[in-house]
Amino acid sequence: MTTDERQSRFRERLRSAPEGGVTASAPCRIDMGGTLDISTFHLPLRHLNPCTFNIALDLQTAVRVSSYDEGRVRISSRGFDDAEFSADAAPFDHPMGLMFAVAAYFGASGVHIDIASGSPPRSALGGSSVAACALAAALAAVAEDKQPSPAQIAGLAHALEASVAGVPCGFQDQLAAVYGGANAWYWPVAVGDPPFRRETVVESADFEALERRLLVAYGGIPHESKDVNGRWVRGFLSGNGRDRWRRIIDLTHQFVAALKEGNYAGAVEAMNAETAIRREMTPDVVDELGGDLIEAALRRNCGARFTGAGGGGCLWAIGEPSDIDALRTDWRNLLGKREGARLLDAQIDDEGLKCDSLWISIYIKGTDR
Repeated sequence: MTTDERQSRFRERLRSAPEGGVTASAPCRIDMGGTLDISTFHLPLRHLNPCTFNIALDLQTAVRVSSYDEGRVRISSRGFDDAEFSADAAPFDHPMGLMFAVAAYFGASGVHIDIASGSPPRSALGGSSVAACALAAALAAVAEDKQPSPAQIAGLAHALEASVAGVPCGFQDQLAAVYGGANAWYWPVAVGDPPFRRETVVESADFEALERRLLVAYGGIPHESKDVNGRWVRGFLSGNGRDRWRRIIDLTHQFVAALKEGNYAGAVEAMNAETAIRREMTPDVVDELGGDLIEAALRRNCGARFTGAGGGGCLWAIGEPSDIDALRTDWRNLLGKREGARLLDAQIDDEGLKCDSLWISIYIKGTDR
């Protein structure tokens, strides 16, 4: 099939979709043990069985793909200026560069990509990676004859992000987006193995009990993870502080084991120790308000951690329900001092990636994920 024939088939399929478009959505995440999902870290440390834990939150990023002017790609997203380019010349170093790269992979032309995020823009909840997964699912529903699995969607979105970002990229955001739930992700143990192993830490039947013990806050300032991640990467590559990363692996294992056993005191202790190590490495990983939120959590016997690579964005806390209830009041008072800062909904998403294309919905819900 020629390029022209493929693009013609793509446009025809998109026009024939219900209401002239396809929509997919996926959840964002909160996390513990992040950075270990970057191969720069987990490959040299694989003998320690590194893992990353995350919880998918029902703050959905929805992506709708509909027909547009032939030969053009237009992207609209809350918090960003609209962007439109020729499909053949769309820039990958643009703020929407990852989305343009996903569109280019599928040869999408004559499309309007509309992104609606349920979380604040650049809130360190993995939003851009989530949007890439949702967009890849929507475009695959139009362009592909074979059904991609959730793992394939996540792998594609991760590969495209790494190819355009210019810095090492982790894998946890995409996995939380397509699988949902509360999981530990273990990174490769042998050449040729799948790139991750998933372990369910909290079953869906226990989500309500976990939700009563969670608190998530947006600090009102968008995050910039490249600088923090870049310093962590450069330090690790130079050989500095590797004992700290080994300790972070151990603490993540302790956190996962404690949470799996319902030992919230143990989870709190491990989280706070991990957060303290990262703040020692990079004191500006949280700002003054973030530090105040963490100190308030410590006073209430709760664990607190920034999400992702910090540098702005969100923080989350875990603890017993009575302690979390008290902390909720403390955090609300602290957040009220900054415009835009607020508590976020902490409902857990168990579905992961959803698409209104019939075949992908059936595939995701009806097979071994």
